[in-house]
Amino acid sequence: MLRLRYHPVSDWTPEPVPDTMTVKTRANKQFGATIKDVAQSAGVSAMTVSRVLNGEANVRPETRERVQAAIRDLRYRPNLSARNLARANTWFIGLLYDNPGAGYVSELLIGALNRCREAGYHLVVETCGASEDDWAGTVEALLERGGFDGLILPPPVCNHAGVLAAIEAAGLPFIRIAPDEAGDHGPGIMTDDRAAARNMTAHLIEQGHRRIGFIGGPDGQRASRERHAGYCDALAAAGLDVDPALIVAGEFTYRSGLKAAERLLALSPRPTAIFAANDDMAVAVIAQAHRLALDLPGELSVAGFDDTQSATAVWPQLTTVRQPVSRMAAEAVGILADRLDAARAGEERGRAEPHEIGSEIILRESVAPPASSG
Repeated sequence: MLRLRYHPVSDWTPEPVPDTMTVKTRANKQFGATIKDVAQSAGVSAMTVSRVLNGEANVRPETRERVQAAIRDLRYRPNLSARNLARANTWFIGLLYDNPGAGYVSELLIGALNRCREAGYHLVVETCGASEDDWAGTVEALLERGGFDGLILPPPVCNHAGVLAAIEAAGLPFIRIAPDEAGDHGPGIMTDDRAAARNMTAHLIEQGHRRIGFIGGPDGQRASRERHAGYCDALAAAGLDVDPALIVAGEFTYRSGLKAAERLLALSPRPTAIFAANDDMAVAVIAQAHRLALDLPGELSVAGFDDTQSATAVWPQLTTVRQPVSRMAAEAVGILADRLDAARAGEERGRAEPHEIGSEIILRESVAPPASSG
């Protein structure tokens, strides 16, 4: 930016011109690091940096790591418009969803958007229709219009036979997130829902809870079955009976969580803890407990699953299973982009294997030992 400074003629002296290094530093701060800056920092050519950014395989692992470190250190952001112009095309990855959990979808979008930006792809988000009966027809219409290079399918869309048949008939590559069966229709990104739910229930038991309610998800989803099974596993391992009265089905929505909480908290005696199969329903349990003026976590402990943004937006903040939803979406985009880039380069890639990502329990204020044995 040109700056004008006025001086009286009698005492005017020329200001020193900044040296080249100063000018370059100011330019980087204003406009961001360039690909040449990254290359110089990593000790490689700009072409090598470009190969790393494009996910090309002909880069040595140690060189790739050095370039990626320089990208992080310099906070380099690729110019997607220039990259797409250089490739004489624009590439689109579609994400098809119909998941009622707002927090889950939000995490999916964050992970997919960030990874698409890094890989030089644009993300197109589409819902599958008002009801499950419409999904196949909606997807067929989307594919007829064209424009997608590949698709990401989260649950429950990833398990819909009509949707999968339409995509396979179109010959479009796709990656599924948390499918019922990973090997049936292409590669999948998985977590061990059963082990995670077992660990969370075991944590509640270790805190001294014996009467633990469970709010499950829709019957047709693998995550619902696996999380319910993990809950039962932990009870059995502790020598506790599974009480059907303490198990209520939900729909992975806040409203269904409210209804389930009403049923569980109307029991006599009440459960001293409730484990909901996702955060939206767990947050609803907390809301219902507040409405009944219950002390949390003294009279009621609450645990969730997913660790979405809502987990820290309530009081007390939610103890939950951190399922890395955002990372799962990013991994799915990365695998798909890698295969698409390889296909355009004429390279053959073998069948992608199912990829499992671990989860962990995040301890917050919503769980404590029970005030009484219940």
